Amino acid sequence: MKTIVICSGGLDSISLAHRVAAEHQLIGLLSFDYGQRHRKELDFATVCAKRLGVPHQIIDIRTIGRHLTGSALTDDVDVPDGHYAEETMKATVVPNRNAIMLAIAFGLAAAQKADAVAVAVHGGDHFIYPDCRPGFIDAFQEMQNQALDGYASVSLLAPYVNVSKADIVTDGAKYGTPFAETWSCYKGGTRHCGRCGTCVERREAFHLAGVADLTAYEDPDFWEAATSGYSAREVK
Repeated sequence: MKTIVICSGGLDSISLAHRVAAEHQLIGLLSFDYGQRHRKELDFATVCAKRLGVPHQIIDIRTIGRHLTGSALTDDVDVPDGHYAEETMKATVVPNRNAIMLAIAFGLAAAQKADAVAVAVHGGDHFIYPDCRPGFIDAFQEMQNQALDGYASVSLLAPYVNVSKADIVTDGAKYGTPFAETWSCYKGGTRHCGRCGTCVERREAFHLAGVADLTAYEDPDFWEAATSGYSAREVK
């Protein structure tokens, strides 16, 4: 299938891009600048597109993002430290972010005669982000079937929606993903902080997958204390 991958520049979406490049016809990467404080991730998406030899388009939706207030990812709100399963991580929700991005992506896919849009939402996101859950993915596909009826047929690929971050690391390693050339940290510093929810989840995922993590962290050991109160399934 001719597929466009929504690529933030993070571990999940870059792993997905490598998987799609191996399994389908990857025709481009699509990223969004919504005013996120960790905007440096977009640079990693650009590098990925060059590596895979496909176009990379960054859609500027900062004028929309400025109105999606209250999130630690866009406003002057501290990004919380700790495990993703903690209530405090809800501060990182950007209202309706995936719905907005996917709607734009499907429009581009229809215009470019693509067969599919791929997105890297995964099981670890379900607790915090409602627009990463299977129900949302299924409902969005049905909505787009109606929206494009008679004009285009575009599938929504979300192969990670029911798997863990560790599963993505395992899958990424299978397809040769250069993990060190991905950015996860929500704080957008010089190095990964090692303390925010996405850094903790990243460190834990490499540990569970049994894959070496070459990422440089400001606090490389914090994840152990942050995950000690939660049980994560080993990857079999």
